[in-house]
Amino acid sequence: MAETAYQTQYRQEFIAGFETKQSLLRASVATEAVIHGNTATFLVADSNGATAVTRGVNGLIPARADNLTQASATLQEWHDKVRKTGFNIFASQGDQRRIMQETTMGVINRKVDADVIAQLDTATNDTGTATTASLALVAKAQTILGNAEVPIEDEENIFGLITPAFRAYLMQTTEFGSGDYVEVKPFAGPARRYFRWMGINWIVHPNLTGVGTSSEKCYLFHRDSIGHGVNKDGMSTSVGYDEEDDYSFCRCSVYMGSKLLQNSGVVQILHDGSAYVAS
Repeated sequence: MAETAYQTQYRQEFIAGFETKQSLLRASVATEAVIHGNTATFLVADSNGATAVTRGVNGLIPARADNLTQASATLQEWHDKVRKTGFNIFASQGDQRRIMQETTMGVINRKVDADVIAQLDTATNDTGTATTASLALVAKAQTILGNAEVPIEDEENIFGLITPAFRAYLMQTTEFGSGDYVEVKPFAGPARRYFRWMGINWIVHPNLTGVGTSSEKCYLFHRDSIGHGVNKDGMSTSVGYDEEDDYSFCRCSVYMGSKLLQNSGVVQILHDGSAYVAS
């Protein structure tokens, strides 16, 4: 006869696994709400570097044409669907229906960012050989944009997209953390995923290309450099139940496409983040 009869207690409130569940980049790009069609076309207009002219010997002022460039983002449909039988929901620990809704939304949000990052990765201007983050590196990227006539003083529309390692190096610079230079104390309170420093809106993203390696791809860019087309109503989430076969489902869908609009408005910052990875 056993002297003990231990029982196992299962916590019904589930604990979410670590993964990105929101789009970090949707607000940093030029977005077009598409009502119908599979293409979102953006118009980039400038003078093509024209200079002022003097009146001609015939008394007429020479005329020119504006430089109009149309760039199109082709929309594709992206979905994530989770399905669980009634018995699995009944017999499993935690709120399985809520888990389905939260995970499927996270999958689509990550796809939004992946779509934008894929276009940023096509930019050709960079800061050179990969190195660790510093004030000098940020100033170099900012200068490259300024030399390309990008309005770097347009603070609301200049974004820095960086890895956690890039942020870690920045936090060790005097100009980033000293009260002599900044009003917001970066070492007070929680780590910030969004912050403003040096006239740049910084976004820390864990899913950039090469993250955790010696060739992380980080970016400094103007909002008008990347176009993002998405169906007018944005994401749609459908939750339902099939009585005939007794299963529940959750489906999240979005129709979207991104496009690099102005290569001169994006600088790729090659960063060495290899020192800040798990041993």
